[in-house]
Amino acid sequence: MSRVRQPPLVTGISPNEGAAWTKVTIRGENLGTGPADLIGLSICGHNCLLTAEWMSASKIVCRVGPAKDDKGEIIVTTKSGGHGTSTVSFKLLKPDKIGILDQSAVWVDEMNYYDMRTDRNKGISPLSLRPSNPLGIDIDKGKIPQNDMELLFPGVSGDFTSENFSATCYLIENHLGTSFEQLRMAANNLKKHATKKNEGSLAYVKGGLSTFFEAQDALAAIHQKLESDGTERVEGSMTQRLENVLNRASNTADTLFQEVLGRKDKADSTRNALNVLQRFKFLFNLPLNIERNIQKGDYDVVINDYEKAKSLFGNTEVSVFKKVYAEVEMRIGALRSLLLEKLLQTPSTLHDQKRYIRYLSDLHAPGDPAWQCIYAQHKWILQLMQNCRDEFIGGQRVGAGAIALDMEADARPSALRISHTASLKRGSSLRTPRPSTWRFETPQQVQFVEKLSDVVIGQLPNFWKLWISYVNGSLFSETGEKSGQVEKSKKNARQRQNDFRKMIEELTHRLVKLVRGALLPATLPQGELRFYGGWETKTELTGHWVTQVIHTARGCHEALSTLEIPNDLLQVIQDLLLELRVHCLIVTLQHTTEDVKKLAEKEDWVVDNEGTTNLPSQFEQCVVQMLQSLKEPMETKPGEINVLQLDLAQDKASELSAVIMKTFIYCLEQLSMKTDDNINRSHMLADLASPDTFSSAQEDFSPTLEQRLLIILSNCEYLKKHTFLNLAEHFEKHSFTGTEKITQASSEAVRELDEKLFAAYTAKKSDPIIGSLEPGIYAGYFDWRDCQAPTGVRNYLKEALVSIITVHAEVFTVSKELVPRVLFQIVESVTDEICRLMDCVPSFSRNGALQARLELCALRDAITCYLTSTSDATFRKALDALPQLQSGADKKLLEELLNTFKSSMQLQLTCFQPSSVQPVKR
Repeated sequence: MSRVRQPPLVTGISPNEGAAWTKVTIRGENLGTGPADLIGLSICGHNCLLTAEWMSASKIVCRVGPAKDDKGEIIVTTKSGGHGTSTVSFKLLKPDKIGILDQSAVWVDEMNYYDMRTDRNKGISPLSLRPSNPLGIDIDKGKIPQNDMELLFPGVSGDFTSENFSATCYLIENHLGTSFEQLRMAANNLKKHATKKNEGSLAYVKGGLSTFFEAQDALAAIHQKLESDGTERVEGSMTQRLENVLNRASNTADTLFQEVLGRKDKADSTRNALNVLQRFKFLFNLPLNIERNIQKGDYDVVINDYEKAKSLFGNTEVSVFKKVYAEVEMRIGALRSLLLEKLLQTPSTLHDQKRYIRYLSDLHAPGDPAWQCIYAQHKWILQLMQNCRDEFIGGQRVGAGAIALDMEADARPSALRISHTASLKRGSSLRTPRPSTWRFETPQQVQFVEKLSDVVIGQLPNFWKLWISYVNGSLFSETGEKSGQVEKSKKNARQRQNDFRKMIEELTHRLVKLVRGALLPATLPQGELRFYGGWETKTELTGHWVTQVIHTARGCHEALSTLEIPNDLLQVIQDLLLELRVHCLIVTLQHTTEDVKKLAEKEDWVVDNEGTTNLPSQFEQCVVQMLQSLKEPMETKPGEINVLQLDLAQDKASELSAVIMKTFIYCLEQLSMKTDDNINRSHMLADLASPDTFSSAQEDFSPTLEQRLLIILSNCEYLKKHTFLNLAEHFEKHSFTGTEKITQASSEAVRELDEKLFAAYTAKKSDPIIGSLEPGIYAGYFDWRDCQAPTGVRNYLKEALVSIITVHAEVFTVSKELVPRVLFQIVESVTDEICRLMDCVPSFSRNGALQARLELCALRDAITCYLTSTSDATFRKALDALPQLQSGADKKLLEELLNTFKSSMQLQLTCFQPSSVQPVKR
C-alpha cells in the first residue's frame, strides 16, 4: 500500500481564457505520481482527460473542450490523492457564430465538432441560430390552455419559424400580460433591426461592387460570344472546343502531376494515420501494455487502463477502434481467467484472496468470485483434514517419517501453519515445548489430534474472516464506502448465509468425527467407521494421553471461539469435550486399577516403626497421583459441564474408585496367601529403636507365613486409621461425589480381610499352645486324685507362658499396636482351654485341688493385663468349681508358691505388664 498523499491543488493556468480546443498549461501541487495515477481532469465542467499529457507532479498540458460553462474551475483527480481543488479559474470564449441565412463577405466553414468520446458529429442547427426573443422585451407567458388556443386559432401557430406563423398567436402565447408601452417599444426594436439589416446588405453590395461589375462584364462577353458562335452547330462549336481544351489540359495535368499527387495523397493519408495513431496512442498501445503489466503483476495498472479505455471507446462506431478494443477485451478475458485460477489455487493467504477478488470485481468478471473462493477453501480444508487421517492410518507418520512430514509441514506457506498471534487472543503456543523424543513416545492418536487441530486452527480463521469481509462488503471497500459492488456483495451474502452455515457445520462435524474415530469409535455409527475409524490396531490411550487430547481440543475450541463463531456451531466440539472428559475419567480409574494390581510385586516386606511396609503409602501415592492427573480434564472451563455432576459419570466413578480400593485389599490378601517359594526374598528390616523390642539388632530374615500375616494385619490397621481417611479428603478436595460410599465399601472390605487374617494368625499361634496343655497336665501319669503336695507351678504352664511370650515378641517386633489385640485373643483361647480341662476333672484330692488352684492363679496373675471380661469370668468359674482351701497353711503355701513363681519368671513376665495396655471390650 502506498502512503496517503495530499489531494491535488491547481494554482495556475496559462492562458487563463480562450476558445474551445485551446492548448493550456496547468500548474499546481500533487498533480499525480505518473500518467497512470492521473484519472480525472475537468475544465469548466468538461472532461479533458483524453487530451491531457502529464509532465510532472506540478505540470499538466491539455486542450480545453467545448464546455457549457463560460467560466469554471480546473479540477484534477488522482488515485493517490483523490479529488482535488483549484485556486484559479478559466474563462471560455465563445466565437461569434454566423448563421446559414446571414450575409457574409468572407467564406465561412461549416462548424462541426467531433466528439472523441462518443464519436458523434454535432452540427449547429439553423433554428438554434435564430433569435429566441425577436421583440427584444421580457416574455410574459400566458396561462391560456393549448386546447383553447387551437380552438380560437385553428390551423395557425405562434412559432415564428413555422410556415403557419401567426403574430396574434405569438403575442397571446408570449406577451399576454405585456403593457402597451412595452409593445410599442418592441415595435421600435423590430424597425431598428430591419433598418440595420438593410443597411448591412447595402454595405455588403458596396464592398463587392467592383467584383460584381467584373463578373457581369465577363458573363456578358461570354454570352455575346456564344450568341455569335451559335448553338446549333455542335461539332466545331466554341463550347465543344473549350471542352476539348479543358479535357486535354486535365489529362496533361494528370500526366504531369499524377505521381506527385499520388505521393501527396499517400503522404496525406500516412500523415493522417500518424496523427490518429499519435492522438489515440493510448488505445493502440493498450493491448501490449496489458500483456506487459500482467507479466509484471501490475494488475492495478491494467484495471485502470481498461476502465479508461472502456469509458472512452466502449461504444465507439469507428471500425479501427472497434478492432483494437476487441483485442483489449480478449486480453482482459484472459486476465480474468488467470486471476480466477490464482484465486481458487490452494494454499493461499487471506490477503491474496481479497486482492484477487477485488481485481475480478473491478474487471466485472461473471458470477461471484468471492463465493467461488469460499467454496474452494471449504473443500480444501475438508480434504486437508481427511488427508491428515489417511496419513496416520496408512502408517506414513511413524518414527523418522513423522519427522520428515513435520519438516515438510514447516516448509509450507505460513497459511498452513498455526499462527498463534494476538488475533486469536492467545499469548502462547497451543502446546508446550516438547523434548526431541516426543514423536517416538507419543501415541499415533495423540499426534493425529494435534496435527488435525493445527490444520483447523491454521485454516478456519482465514476462512471465517473471508466470509466476514464478504458479508460487510470490506472486500471491495476498506473504508466502508458504499458502492454498487459493496451492496451487491452484502445482498449475495444474505442469500448465502444458510449455505455458509452448513459449511461451518460440516467442518466442525468432520473435526469431531475424526477425533471420535481415533478415540471414541464406539460413539460413531457403523457406516461412518470406514471413513473416520481404522485405529483398531493402535494401542488404547492412557488417561495421561487422553488429558493431552482434551488440552488440544480445548485449545482448538478456544481459538475458534475468539473468532466470534456462533456458539451453536461449536456445540459439537463442546459435546466431544464432555465425552472425552468422561472417557478420560473412566480410563484413568481403570488404568489405576491395573497399576494397583502391580503394587503387590513391589512389596519388599521392610517394616517401619509403625509396623507397616511401604505398600500403603505407595497405594495412597498412586491414588493421589491419579486424582491430580484428573484435575485438568475434570476442571470446568467456561461453557462446559461439570462431569462429576452427571449421574452416570458419578456412579461409574464411585464404582471404579471402590474397585481400586478393593483391588488393593485383594492384593494384600494375595500376599498373605503366598507360599515361601513365591515370596520376594528381600530382607525384612525391623526398626528396633525402641528399648522394649524383643530382638536386639537389625536381623536379616525372610518373612514366614505368620510374619506376613502380621505385616498385612498391620497394614490393614494403617489403612483403616490413616490411608482411607486421607484418600477421602483427597476425593472431596477434587470434587468427587460419593466419597462416603467409597470409604464405607473400602472399610468393609479391609475389615473382612482383617478379621480373616487375624483369625488365621491367632489360630496358627493358639492351636499349638492349646494342644500342649492337656498332655502337659497329665504328663508322668499325673492324677488329680492322687498326687503329692505341690512344690511349684509345673512346667507345662511355664511352657505355655513362654509360647505366649514368643507370640508377644513376634507381634511386638512387627507392630506394637497389634500386641494387645493378638494377646487378648490368645489368652482367651488358652484360658478357655485350661478352664475346660479343669472342669473335666471328676474330683480333686486335697493336694490336687491346691495344685489346680496354684496353676490357675499363676496363669491368671501372669496374664492379668490381657484378660477380657470373658476370660476373667471363666477363671472365677473355674476357681469356684475347685474345692475351697480349708486351712490357713494351705493358703500360706499357695501364696508362697505363687510368689516363688513370679520371682523366678520375673524377666519373662515383664512383657505381660505394658504401661498402656487397654483391655479389649467384648
